[in-house]
Amino acid sequence: MAFWRKNDGQSSQKLEVFADPISINCRKVLAGLKMLDFPYELKYTDYFAGEQKSPGYLAINPNASLPTVRDGDVVLWESNAILQYAADKNGKTEFYPVDFKNRTEINRWLFWECGQWFNTCYKFLVENCVKPHLGAEPDNELLNAELENYNKLASLLNDRLGSSRFICGETPTIADVAVAAPMHLHAWSKLPLQDHPNISRWISQDIEPQPWWRDTHVGQGFTLTESA
Repeated sequence: MAFWRKNDGQSSQKLEVFADPISINCRKVLAGLKMLDFPYELKYTDYFAGEQKSPGYLAINPNASLPTVRDGDVVLWESNAILQYAADKNGKTEFYPVDFKNRTEINRWLFWECGQWFNTCYKFLVENCVKPHLGAEPDNELLNAELENYNKLASLLNDRLGSSRFICGETPTIADVAVAAPMHLHAWSKLPLQDHPNISRWISQDIEPQPWWRDTHVGQGFTLTESA
């Protein structure tokens, strides 16, 4: 769930972000915080080393998942809820409008991403990126079986992006950060984009040039060197 609190301007403590910047949901939150100009302190938590399963981490997030944020007495997990919280606390209504219609539309895509889009993109990431990175072979039968579902979901997003530059209009919102995050290694994960030209345009021309996306660049091999 998202927490709601006005920014009263009294707290000078930075948001603590327990994250590994190479992971989908961690990159989502870091890119979102940069978009929202929300200061934070990264508490690096090594995903591949399993630090999210340590007793200290489990004390703040019993799900053993990344990321988690701590803002004073508020401890929050779930990456899209973190984006909502940060936008509201920082008063960034241009990225998360307060009017009912626009906010509802953004929320719909946030739920779609975490409920459907993440899962299909994640299969390509695991098979084509994570497994080879760890010395294992991808399961191509699994990917072939996933293609129908992936193309169904990608067609929905492609149609949406055929009517506007970004997902919810002509300027980016936290919905764009959320939906782009599972695609953040799309070339390396061999995500099939050839039949979805509006998605290709959006990710390559409208998302990847954004400073908040460039500043959180993750490259092939799970490298964190900023892109040129």
